[in-house]
Amino acid sequence: MTRTDPPNTAPERELLQGFLDYHRETLLLKVSGLSGEDLVRRSVEPSSMSLLGLVRHLTEVEQYWFKTCLTGEVVPDRYWTAEHPDGDFDLVDPAQAEKDLQTYADAVQESDEIAARYDLDAAFRRPRREGEYSLRWLYIHLIEEYARHNGHADLLRERIDGSTGE
Repeated sequence: MTRTDPPNTAPERELLQGFLDYHRETLLLKVSGLSGEDLVRRSVEPSSMSLLGLVRHLTEVEQYWFKTCLTGEVVPDRYWTAEHPDGDFDLVDPAQAEKDLQTYADAVQESDEIAARYDLDAAFRRPRREGEYSLRWLYIHLIEEYARHNGHADLLRERIDGSTGE
């Protein structure tokens, strides 16, 4: 797995997409080469967070922001329920790891396809929230979200097999 550095100079949209892609690829680097058992390991107790849980969480983040918020499409909850509000983290299954990684890849591809149809200034509203947001804001928010969770992924991966790095 390789990761492409974001551009140093480029039009705004290309910079935003480049940084988001960089963080998405960073997450994939953190989970690469691990077994399903390793991916579900909760290696930083008492947290229930695992690498696969992060992938599942970010799948839901992608779908929520790009599909539900930006397009207004109702997306059924994939991993969590009222009974299991943290199901993305708590209900991980090593036998489903490959499927969950593919679901994530599909969500990212769909997010990019959706975003490409909108101008950076396109405004949208979040369900059950006040105010408007722009696609520009959404890009920045997702970059922040990935950066924070990639920090978690660094710690989880290091505890699993000692791997460190960007």
